[in-house]
Amino acid sequence: MYRLEDLNLVQQEAVRHKDGPLLILAGAGSGKTRVLTYRIAHLIAQGIEPWEILAITFTNKAAQEMRERVGFLVGSEGRGLWISTFHSACVRILRREIDNLPGYTRDFVIYDSSDQQTIIKTCLKECNLDEKKFQVRAVGAVISDAKNKLLDCDNFEQQAADYFQRQIAKVYRAYQKRLKNSNALDFDDLIMLAVLVFRQNPEILGRYQKRFHYILIDEYQDTNYAQYSLVKLLASQYRNLCVVGDDDQSVYGWRGADVKNILDFERDYPEAKVLKLEQNYRSTQTILEAANCVVSNNEKRKEKLLWTKNPKGQPLVFYVADDERDEAKYVTERIQFLHNSGRPYNDFAVLYRTNAQSRVLEERLMKEGIPYRIFSGHKFYERMEIKDVLAYLRLLSNPADKVNFARILNVPKRGLGGTSLARVMEYAEEQNMPVLEVVSEADYIPDLRPKARKSVLAFALLMQGLKEFADKEMSVTTIVEEILDRTGYRNLLIADDSPESQARLENLAEFLSVASEYDLKAQSRQDEDEFGMGFIPGLSGFLEHVALVAETDQIDQQEAAVVLMTMHSVKGLEFPVVFIVGMEEGIFPGTRSQLEPELIEEERRLCYVALTRAREKVYLCYAGQRMLYGRRQYNLRSRFLEEIPYNLLEEKDPSGEPPGRQYRKPKFMELRSRVSAPGVHVSAFGSPARKLGTPLVENAQEEFLVGEKILHDKFGQGIIMGVTGKGRQVVLTINFQGQLKQIATEYVNLTKLKTKESD
Repeated sequence: MYRLEDLNLVQQEAVRHKDGPLLILAGAGSGKTRVLTYRIAHLIAQGIEPWEILAITFTNKAAQEMRERVGFLVGSEGRGLWISTFHSACVRILRREIDNLPGYTRDFVIYDSSDQQTIIKTCLKECNLDEKKFQVRAVGAVISDAKNKLLDCDNFEQQAADYFQRQIAKVYRAYQKRLKNSNALDFDDLIMLAVLVFRQNPEILGRYQKRFHYILIDEYQDTNYAQYSLVKLLASQYRNLCVVGDDDQSVYGWRGADVKNILDFERDYPEAKVLKLEQNYRSTQTILEAANCVVSNNEKRKEKLLWTKNPKGQPLVFYVADDERDEAKYVTERIQFLHNSGRPYNDFAVLYRTNAQSRVLEERLMKEGIPYRIFSGHKFYERMEIKDVLAYLRLLSNPADKVNFARILNVPKRGLGGTSLARVMEYAEEQNMPVLEVVSEADYIPDLRPKARKSVLAFALLMQGLKEFADKEMSVTTIVEEILDRTGYRNLLIADDSPESQARLENLAEFLSVASEYDLKAQSRQDEDEFGMGFIPGLSGFLEHVALVAETDQIDQQEAAVVLMTMHSVKGLEFPVVFIVGMEEGIFPGTRSQLEPELIEEERRLCYVALTRAREKVYLCYAGQRMLYGRRQYNLRSRFLEEIPYNLLEEKDPSGEPPGRQYRKPKFMELRSRVSAPGVHVSAFGSPARKLGTPLVENAQEEFLVGEKILHDKFGQGIIMGVTGKGRQVVLTINFQGQLKQIATEYVNLTKLKTKESD
């Protein structure tokens, strides 16, 4: 049973609010999950039926945590409650409603990113486009962005503004045709087609609107246009929409998230009540002050100020490294020192802006024998042997699945190469038949050699037997075992007896564990409501479950190892001690973002996210020079460091020093003793902590601003990173697409460029 007395006053107000739109601005570590679960429990206690409540979050892990917490609060009274991710919710809707769209059936399969890339490669060849000029990932990103904006092939083609986009429009059309022919959807289709079903079928939309009287959306700042549209459609009848989020943690603009969705909530719902959760339960006051100071430099944000009853804590520790190797050495020495002082290795997280920065850190950790985990390699479900088994399962579930058919036709090897595959595929296109049916007609496939024909017929017989078995069997574990046995896949790995094959066998054993866990859940959750939204047992439900698993859902924070990950990946997690490395202009913020105010604001929000992952201690590292992407870079320290007040930073760790570590004091650090003017705090580097665009110095002829864009006759467009000197002796430090140049204004003509803010 829940007790409102367990919440602070603002949290209680959020829970008690019943009818009408509600915007909860929940700062980092402010207990938003508790508020959401208590709100659901309170609605049920007020007489709202569980099946009238829809709660949406972004990851399976978050959804599972919310289910467990609500279950603890209300017990069996929560039966029928729908807590789901956006994608899972749309899968449930489409399983019931997709046949209202021409050309789709309910037994569709969901393609993952590698499946998508396979199809895009084929489409590029079909459109006679060079993969070097039209990179598969880049094309996939453009198509994904179009779908997030609800642009179908026709709409995208109409909006194509240049040659590149017009060619991608052709690829998009070919890609979508191949998906449809395979009765397959990609991740972006799940939401786009759900919106399409609702828009084209008002009576279907009406049924779902009537069902969901109360809708709760978590992490609303991360929604894209398609998700925003879906929510708006579902909530338009009752308008009992509660969204929870933090505009200061909106960091996924590169994948379609639009911070305007949360900033403009009151425009969409003028009657909305707005509450701010500002009390933080995670971090020290010092960490929160640093995070507040950084993010307050953003112009487009809702005003809020995190505070805590936790101890003030130690200053943030700042280290100036000679280069990336010195930085890695410092991080590992500090981790080992703190570990020897009693901290377990899983207390530590090392965060970086890009995956490329992890290599030197990994090498140093290995050298020192420090256990670590890194989240940038192959995900479990993308490993070869797992993809092979999943391909068999998907083909059994959907006989029209050409991508997975192509993957397993010669796995294990059956003497069937690319030519035989092409013959089969061509025949399937000509006859308009599912590929799994075509193989049984191998005798009629033109130009197929006798040996290949025999192998294709043997494959057809194998798959026919597996299909008959899978159609009768509800246990996914048993189906997987049957595939491994009948295909000979497992025996081949056993016979090979190499370390690599042994590792693959271990991965297959782990996959069987996943299947077994799913079967156990199926035994206790076979109830489905009238909308077909309950737990789906059997193969189709399992394939959905696997398709919707996110990488961060697999993180085990109990494992005794240091965590290495990007700042984007760490969102939603927390650690006692956090290292943030690469605090340099050109890296964080990145070069591309420096020319766009909106991108700089997102980078600053990312810094805020990274800082607020820490409970007790933060280390900030900056290298004077760095080898990255094959070239030596000399970068200025990050502007985000300049935005942290001097009294919150310390170059010597209050926790003590590792034996033998000699600290040098950089010259600019000596300026820390400078007394700041009233109302102006001084950064750790001696300069006033200021917002981007504050004048540093006035030239007799021109005033130059940090962050201002300029055009140089030779070097092109750049952004001013620093200004020194007076009068005619002004020297600008300018970033020209990653290359820093010092320009004396007396001898060079520079053209100022307008920014979006000044337009």
